[in-house]
Amino acid sequence: MAVAPPSYCFVAFPPRAKDGLVVFGKNSARPRDEVQEVVYFSAADHEPESKVECTYISINQVPRTHAIVISRPAWLWGAEMGANEHGVCIANEAINAREPAAETEALLGMDLVRLGLERGATAKEALDVIVALLEEHGQGGNYYEDANSCHSFQSAFLIVDREEAWVLETVGKYWAAEKITEGVKCICNQLSLTTKIDAEHPELRSYAQSQGWWMGEDEFNFSEVFSPADDHLTCCSGRDTLEKQEESITVQTMIDVLRDKASGVCVDSESFLTTASVVSVLPQNGSSPCIHYFTGTPDPSRSIFKPFIFVDDVKLVPKAQSPCFGDDDPAKKEPRFQEKPDRRHELYKAHEWARAVLESDEEQGQKLRKTMLELEKQGLEAMEEILTSSDPLDPTEVGDLFYDCVDTEIKFFK
Repeated sequence: MAVAPPSYCFVAFPPRAKDGLVVFGKNSARPRDEVQEVVYFSAADHEPESKVECTYISINQVPRTHAIVISRPAWLWGAEMGANEHGVCIANEAINAREPAAETEALLGMDLVRLGLERGATAKEALDVIVALLEEHGQGGNYYEDANSCHSFQSAFLIVDREEAWVLETVGKYWAAEKITEGVKCICNQLSLTTKIDAEHPELRSYAQSQGWWMGEDEFNFSEVFSPADDHLTCCSGRDTLEKQEESITVQTMIDVLRDKASGVCVDSESFLTTASVVSVLPQNGSSPCIHYFTGTPDPSRSIFKPFIFVDDVKLVPKAQSPCFGDDDPAKKEPRFQEKPDRRHELYKAHEWARAVLESDEEQGQKLRKTMLELEKQGLEAMEEILTSSDPLDPTEVGDLFYDCVDTEIKFFK
C-alpha cells in the first residue's frame, strides 16, 4: 500500500481563536518535485446537460458554479485546498484504511475538494455535494504524476465556513462526519473520527458488519473499525502544536504552526515536501470579508503568505499559474504520465533562487529571510486593518491584491 504523506490541516474557533474569527490552515505534503499553482475561477453559468472534465473522468455539470480560489498540483483538475466566494474552505488528506483504495480511475479526493467548493455555499452543503458524488462516481486513481506505480488513497476532508466545520472521512463510498463549532481540530493522513459521529452513510455500519470488522455489540468507533491493523500512529503532534498555544490563535499563530519543522507539521523529508500552504481567516461577523493567504511555493518556512479576497473583479495571476499543455498534457493521455513536462510557473522559478540562497549562504540567507518576513508582515498588517475597519471594503482596492503581492515577490527575488 502506498504511504500517505503526512499533511496536516487545522481549524480554530472562538474563543480559542481571536476576535470572533475562524482560522483555517493547511500544509500540503506532496512529492518533492511537484509544482503547485494558485488559480482563481470566477462564478459561471453552464448549459443544461453539459459535462465537467475532472482529473480522470467527466461528470454532469451543475447549472451554476461559485467563484473559487485553489492551490493544486499543476497536473490535475481538482485542488489540495481552497476557498469559495461564500467563505467555505476545504482541504483534503490522503489516508490509508483497512480497505485499499481503488486504482480504477474515478474521482480523486482532490477533485472532490474543488467540486465541493464550486457547488456548496455552506460547509454542510459542500459535505452533501461530496458524499453524493462519492455515491455516484466513487473515488480512485493515481494521486501522483507517476507512470511507474499507482498511488491510490482514501480521502478525509476538513470543510469549514464562518459558523461550523465538518470533518468528513471516507472509505470507498462509505463515510462518517463530525460537526465542530468550538475549540481546535486537526486532521492528518489517518482516520480520526471515533464514536462522535453526526452524519454517516446509511449503510456504513451494516457494511462494516458484512466485512466482519464490527460485530454490532460494542459501541461503533469509526477509526477503530476502518483503520489498517498496523496504523498506530497518531496525528497528535500537529494537534498538540496548535493546542499548546497559550495565546488566542491568530493568522500569525497558524502560519507559525505550519512553518514548524520540529513538530513534523512542516514536512521536508527525502520523498515529501510541503509543496504549498494556505491560511484562511473567516470572520463570524458576515459583514467582514474572508481573507485567504496562499504561498504558491514550497516550504512555508521559506515562503511568503500572500492575501487574496473575493470581489467581483479579481485580477488573474498568470505568474502563479503553471504552463498549460492542453490535450498534449501527458497527464491527459493514456497511458498516463509517460513524460514529465516542466510545470514551474514564474513565481516558483523566482522562489527556487530564494530557496537556494536560504539553504547555502548563511549571512545572505538570514538577510533574505528577514526581508521576506518583512514583506509578509506588511500584507498581514494591511489585512488586519481591513478586518478591524468599520468602513465597507472597497472592491477596487483589493481586486488585484494577490496579483500585486506575487508581482512584488518576484521582483524582490530578481
